[in-house]
Amino acid sequence: MEENERVEENEEIWSWGAGTEGQLGTGKLQDEYIPQLIPVLPKLSFLSCGGAHVVALTPDKKVLTWGRGTSGQLGHGNLVNSLEPKSVDVLGDLNITHVSAGWNHSGFVTESGQLFTCGDGSFGQLGLGDYESHSSPMKVTHFASRHVEQIACGMRHSIALLKGERGNQVYGFGSGKRGQLGISNEKVKSVNLPHSVCGLNEVNVNSIIANGDHSAALSADGHLYTWGRGFGTPDVGCPSHVISPFSVMQAALGWNHALVLTDEGEVLMLGGHHAVNNTLKEILMKQDPNEARVEKIADLNGIKAVGVASGSEHSVLTTENGVVMTWGWGEHGQLGLGDTSDQTSPQVVNMGQNGSHEYITSKVHCGSGFTFVVRSWSDKQP
Repeated sequence: MEENERVEENEEIWSWGAGTEGQLGTGKLQDEYIPQLIPVLPKLSFLSCGGAHVVALTPDKKVLTWGRGTSGQLGHGNLVNSLEPKSVDVLGDLNITHVSAGWNHSGFVTESGQLFTCGDGSFGQLGLGDYESHSSPMKVTHFASRHVEQIACGMRHSIALLKGERGNQVYGFGSGKRGQLGISNEKVKSVNLPHSVCGLNEVNVNSIIANGDHSAALSADGHLYTWGRGFGTPDVGCPSHVISPFSVMQAALGWNHALVLTDEGEVLMLGGHHAVNNTLKEILMKQDPNEARVEKIADLNGIKAVGVASGSEHSVLTTENGVVMTWGWGEHGQLGLGDTSDQTSPQVVNMGQNGSHEYITSKVHCGSGFTFVVRSWSDKQP
């Protein structure tokens, strides 16, 4: 870069889809079929979308929440929806480094490794040793002497990633009827205190994912492990290694499918039926009927993806040029294509792409029936 040039960095936040509980952050209680620019949000460093609420982190490690609050999942000390982003005051003196939004509960991790949860606790998913709900964040004292790195909230369960001297460990708590806790191959109805996930002791886990009745862990060397509700297969009670010749960079879980982003920018799918390439049928896993199949997504030849996200039944990806593509269930407009139609192959979302920008990136996030995109760009200016 020349000395007399400077880079102007800009960020926009867009949302669309189900919005009747304020989860889109637009200040309106309605579904939106096309992308809506949200002018009231500050810069965000992290975003997590749940059943009908959103938890966000700012660069100064403060928490904002909005959307459905009827179970206390917003952490505002009440059971009220919030149409616009509002700070979680109870966490104001803490530096929050990771957050997650589940169906009706939320989790927050502090810089010092403490875990706080709030919202619906009727399945033990808050990890507090009871089945009560809480409208303000409560400390998970079970981890008082441990260091929590990440939290991932599913529909009625949670998983936590802990940092330890002998490597990272994963714990599960909440509903376990589909195996989503990963703590036993035996049937587990629910647990209200964290239990260690089996079979990952020798795995260097660096990220965790939860949605619906599924859970997943991604290792530092690019291996994916999943457990819980089967992707068209029987439920799995302990983590199962997804066999693939590719190194996995990112994974996203839906209710009946998962998206996998490889180190080569290819997007693959486990389970589900939408947007699967039925012509090539590039099955990359063993043909055992009890194993999920990994297949390439249709109509993406030559397109390099850099990010993926999944709602309950819709999928989103972003390309290396910042283009956003969606497919799957569209009943609430969550595909951002101007209607409520379903799509069986990825479609480009019109977000007013401007070719004059020097560099555009998009980060995609999904709630159950809605979508958020954080779009950044920079321009060279004399």
